[in-house]
Amino acid sequence: MGSQLDKVIMSLSGDDLWKMLERHQRKTFYTAKNLPFTYEIRGGEMFVDRRSKSITKATFCRALERIKEAPEKITGPKSLNVFGAPYIFALLRSLSEKLSEN
Repeated sequence: MGSQLDKVIMSLSGDDLWKMLERHQRKTFYTAKNLPFTYEIRGGEMFVDRRSKSITKATFCRALERIKEAPEKITGPKSLNVFGAPYIFALLRSLSEKLSEN
């Protein structure tokens, strides 16, 4: 994600990221293509209103590790190469912006 990703996101653990996601559920976010979506967390799964399948906490952790390994290579959702990448990318970008404001 390079310049789009705040250093705070880079320092988060998977558990910390999941807790942040739990605090922001049911709010509206936007994908890179500007499509609105909301989500709900149930246990270790995220259910996005635009999808029928859930995105697991493990998938978020895998995406976060890929970002940490080579942030300069993460230029958009597809470069995450995980299920639900458009939503994961949008959430990380949005949370990064919110953290930067604080």
